[in-house]
Amino acid sequence: MRGGPSEGADPRLAELEAVLFDLDGTLIDSIELILASFRHATETVLGEALPDEAMLSGVGMPLARQMREFSEEHADELLRVYREHNGRMHDSLVRAYPEVPETLVWLASRGYRMGVVTSKMNAMARRGLAVFDLARFFDVVVGSDDVTVHKPDPHPLLVAAAELGVAIERCAYVGDSVHDMAAAQVAGCVAIGATWGVSTREALVEAGAEYVIEGMGELKGLLE
Repeated sequence: MRGGPSEGADPRLAELEAVLFDLDGTLIDSIELILASFRHATETVLGEALPDEAMLSGVGMPLARQMREFSEEHADELLRVYREHNGRMHDSLVRAYPEVPETLVWLASRGYRMGVVTSKMNAMARRGLAVFDLARFFDVVVGSDDVTVHKPDPHPLLVAAAELGVAIERCAYVGDSVHDMAAAQVAGCVAIGATWGVSTREALVEAGAEYVIEGMGELKGLLE
């Protein structure tokens, strides 16, 4: 479970008041939806699908930025086609991750405030939460259209902490991408990497994860 190099108990864990979560690849399994939407967009606009590794490497950053990296010239069209396909296929392709609702119930019972910080637009993020009845757990949802600076910059995490009324040092951020961990490290919150999304344990640790968990249920053991 421990991801970072230091040993011994981390006193910050006992002082946590809030847990922030990434959405895609962390709270909901939308990886196949993301890949399908990327494949459709790149095949339609560019004439060929890019390798899966290339399409997943930017997960955790805003979609518009990823599309500019694929093709500056065709970025707007890629974004439009992606979003159209993603919206049409969303509910049929997203899946639940094991132990997510149970863990959120446990966190709520222990008095933790909770929020979602995602590079997805707010409305789509809330749609994903609603599919699995998860919205009830979160006091704040910060999407890409709620901020002007995005992960891996820490700004979205700072906005979420401020909206919760909790010091960022008393927050943890759970995410599956290297961009999540980079943002958490700079923000000064506890960076917890999730291996069931797009990144390996090694990549998460290299990006700054202080802890790495293999399943959502392990979060309870870490915080108890």
